[in-house]
Amino acid sequence: MLVSVLFVALLAGCQYADTLQTVLPEPESAYGGDRAAALPARPKVKGIYVSGWAAGTAKLDRLIELVEQTELNAMVIDMKTDRGQLTYDSALPMADDSGADSARMIPDISGLVAQLKEKQIYTIGRVVVFKDPYMAAVRPDWALQTKDGGVWQDSKGTSWVDPYHPEVWTYALDIAKEAASMGFDEVQFDYVRFPDNGLKVDREVVYRNPNGWAKSEAIERFLHLATEELHKRGVYVSADVFGLTASVSDDMGIGQVWNGIAPAIDVISPMIYPSHYGEGVFGIPHPDLEPYLIVQHALADGLRKNGQLASTSPQVATIRPWLQDFTATWVKPHKTYDNTDVQAQIQAAEELGIEEYLLWNSASSYTFR
Repeated sequence: MLVSVLFVALLAGCQYADTLQTVLPEPESAYGGDRAAALPARPKVKGIYVSGWAAGTAKLDRLIELVEQTELNAMVIDMKTDRGQLTYDSALPMADDSGADSARMIPDISGLVAQLKEKQIYTIGRVVVFKDPYMAAVRPDWALQTKDGGVWQDSKGTSWVDPYHPEVWTYALDIAKEAASMGFDEVQFDYVRFPDNGLKVDREVVYRNPNGWAKSEAIERFLHLATEELHKRGVYVSADVFGLTASVSDDMGIGQVWNGIAPAIDVISPMIYPSHYGEGVFGIPHPDLEPYLIVQHALADGLRKNGQLASTSPQVATIRPWLQDFTATWVKPHKTYDNTDVQAQIQAAEELGIEEYLLWNSASSYTFR
């Protein structure tokens, strides 16, 4: 079965061959003026993550009720997961022929978007980009390759597609464009980075990088191109970045540099979950126990970087952080997060003048009220 799927997918992949020379923007490509001026007005987004499974079940009704009964006004809905699965019946030959859309968690995604719009809920389609074990198996020529041959895997046994590979870009952008055609207000790119533990990865893999780009240059070029393409379709573009991206100056080996990404997109979403910070960061012994302080420090760093960029860049992304609404039982010590802890994070952001936020819970089960 896998052999036949591989063969069909390779045939479908021919559609991408013609784009290899055109998908990559020229080095001098840049944006000037108000690039989002022609787009519909965007609200101050206060949203929740909705998994594909949650969006396709009765759980969605409870989540809609939560939005309607609180200050929330938006949902981030999985279009492509970090397993490489599309959550809907896609019209893209590559997704259909490879079986990437076979799970079909959301029976009628266009109808879902229409339903949410009717309720004035802002819709964001989440597209995981480079963490894609499904397509790495179906198209091993797209995958990160080991130096001794074969598909590379991270410490958890997960394979990734190569962020330098132009066909990978085309596939992700085609999914994003399909989201736009379904009526989503915004496309959010996640895992728009190289695998973490970058120095170790660099020792183990061979990248397809004929242009000799730095990792950060590849990520920034992809996001510039995505913004250009999606703005033509009336859709905003956001990207998730590591929380520490707001505080450090290098790319941490994953290709995410705040000063390069923020000018390329409309909204930048640092994942500032307190549980994801190491002990002693910002002088805080146990970050998971101090949600207010972690958010305050991290966002202050992001605001400083945006302030510096404003003097040199015609466009700087709005900061819309991901906040923690889950309990990190694997962290020692940790606390059980509830609405009080969520509100503390929101307060820290608001005191800095940041009025937008997103709440993350992988099971889409929220304590926020």
